Amino acid sequence: MKSQTTNDSETKGSTRKVAPKSSAAEGLRELFIDELKDIIYAERALVKALPKMANNVQNANLKSAIEEHLTLTMGHVDRLVQIFGILEETDRGKKCEAMEGLIKEGESILEDTEPGPVRDAGIISASQKIEHYEIASYGTLVAFAKTLGEDDVAALLKQTLAEEKDADQKLTETAYNSINFEASNKV
Repeated sequence: MKSQTTNDSETKGSTRKVAPKSSAAEGLRELFIDELKDIIYAERALVKALPKMANNVQNANLKSAIEEHLTLTMGHVDRLVQIFGILEETDRGKKCEAMEGLIKEGESILEDTEPGPVRDAGIISASQKIEHYEIASYGTLVAFAKTLGEDDVAALLKQTLAEEKDADQKLTETAYNSINFEASNKV
């Protein structure tokens, strides 16, 4: 049942058409470049955030997984710079609101949990949300690159996509092998 406090302007606002910015992408290539700028910003932000996460975990396997992902993420940035070079575009990122929010959520988990298995479980949760965002982003970018006939770029993006999926799987295994069970024993 809808709340009686919902007014007409709230309802109308959710269905109105959005006017594009004057700089809005008109073609798939422009959208592709825009999305690449978004993900390079996201990856660079993650390079800054991952050390804080690694320094706040208790579980050695989780710390190792995060540190390994930091190394991969730095490689993802390098690969994206290479992609921008292939496309003859600048690698200047565009603020990624999604990654900013995901990182902020991860920081909130650190503030809201005591060090130990519960915090570690929270860090895994935040990390997997980040991984899933990256998996979705890279999957879309691969599809765009293929559609645009950028086969070399698609191959590089596919490599990153595979690494993101592997990182997600490692986090899942780390959670199920110990951390979630240790956290569940905390009362």
